[in-house]
Amino acid sequence: MVNHIYKVVAGPEGYFPPAAAAKGIELPENKQALIEGAIASEEKAMQTIVDKLSRAENPVFFPGPLLLWDWKSGVSKKAQAVKELAGAFHARIISMPDYRPKYPMINPEAEINPNHPNLTIWHNKIDVCVFVGVHCHYANIALKIIRGGHTVLYDRTLCTYGA
Repeated sequence: MVNHIYKVVAGPEGYFPPAAAAKGIELPENKQALIEGAIASEEKAMQTIVDKLSRAENPVFFPGPLLLWDWKSGVSKKAQAVKELAGAFHARIISMPDYRPKYPMINPEAEINPNHPNLTIWHNKIDVCVFVGVHCHYANIALKIIRGGHTVLYDRTLCTYGA
């Protein structure tokens, strides 16, 4: 395991941040998490989420399809836990039941598609968001788009939660 200090910075890099792997960041093992490029324990990751949520002015949870649809045993209990956690921090919940892009192309400023969290975040001035129950590849794309907008948002992704 390598000690990393790389973080995505504001400026031109924010529009097209390099892949984490290109900067030497390794994926965490089971029972570990990745916090700002550094591997940490699950407990540390959850504490980071709690700390950020407790100071947030406009926190929002974005549950994805892995959490919204009761597709296997235990998912409804996890969904209830997320709902209670959001309530404890007075956070809103904006669901992403399906995030496939609409075709043909739409004007996103005229029709905000809830499947595009970057527009939802920008238009609602969200300062802390938690993606939960989304597919990992989708979370990666969404976070790159959000970073490209140079928002002050602090995001956490629990992408395998609900899987």
